[in-house]
Amino acid sequence: MTRIIQSLSEISASYDALFCDLWGCLHNGVAAFPEAVAALRAFRATGGKVVLLTNAPRPQAQVRASLDRMKVPHDAYDLIVTSGDAAQDAMFAGAVGRKVWHLGPSKDDAFFTEVPEDWQGRADIERVAFEEAEGIVCTGPFDEMTEVPEDYRGKFLLAKGRGLKMLCANPDIVVDMGERRIYCAGALAALYEDMGGEAFYFGKPHPPIYDLARRRLGGGEARILAIGDGINTDVAGGEGEGLDVLFVAGGLASGQFGPDGDAPDQTLLDDWLQARQRAPRYTIGRLR
Repeated sequence: MTRIIQSLSEISASYDALFCDLWGCLHNGVAAFPEAVAALRAFRATGGKVVLLTNAPRPQAQVRASLDRMKVPHDAYDLIVTSGDAAQDAMFAGAVGRKVWHLGPSKDDAFFTEVPEDWQGRADIERVAFEEAEGIVCTGPFDEMTEVPEDYRGKFLLAKGRGLKMLCANPDIVVDMGERRIYCAGALAALYEDMGGEAFYFGKPHPPIYDLARRRLGGGEARILAIGDGINTDVAGGEGEGLDVLFVAGGLASGQFGPDGDAPDQTLLDDWLQARQRAPRYTIGRLR
C-alpha cells in the first residue's frame, strides 16, 4: 500500500537527490506551480540535489529557456536532463541512419541544430524529405494542438513498407497544456509499433535517460527519490531503476482518486495502482 503524504518535507531527509518530472508536477505547460517550486527550493536548502528529469524532446538549454519564461527560479534545481539529450546522442550515433525525416513541430529544431559537445565536428546527420529518409526522428505531431496519431496512419504504412526505424524523442503519450490535453511523440511511436513498425525510446521509463542523469549528477551512491505523475513513465521508470517513487496523483490521473485533488482517497488510489501493477512508495496530491 502506498503511503499518502502531505508534503515533500515529510520524507525528504531520507534522500540526497530528486529526479523530478516537470509537466504535471512543476508546471502545467503554461505556468509554474508555486508550492512545487517552494518544495524544491526547500529541499536544496538542506543540501539536496534536484535533477529535473523530463521527457521533453529538446536539449536541456531549450527546456531551461521555457522554465525561465514560466518564472521557475534557477535555485529550484541543479540540473536538467531531457529525453532529447539522451535521444540526441543516439541519433548522432546513427541509430536510425544518417538521413532522417523529422516528424515534429518547428519548435523542436534545436534537437538537430544544437549539437552536443561530444558530437561537435562529427555530427553528420541530415534532415531530408520523407522519400529520401533512412529513418524517422519523431519529436511529436507537426501540429500538436490539432492533430491525433491516426492522422499519420497513411504515412506510417509507407514507412513500415520501407522498413524505416523510428527514434522516439519523447515517450510520453499525452500531456496537459493548461486545460487542454495534447498528444506527444510516444503516442505516434505506439501507433507505429501497433502497425508493425520498429521504434526506439530514450526517455522515461527507459534506462538511457536515467543513466545520463546519474552520470551528470555524480556523487556515487546517492539516495534518489523519483517524483512524477506519469504511471507508465515516471513511476514505471523509477521502479525499474530500483528507486523509491513519489507519485503525484493530481497530475495526469487527476480526478481518479476522489473529489479533493489535494487528498487522494486511499482505497481508490490502492485499487487504481493495483490494476496497473504499480507500487510507488509514496503518493502526494500535488507536489508541495
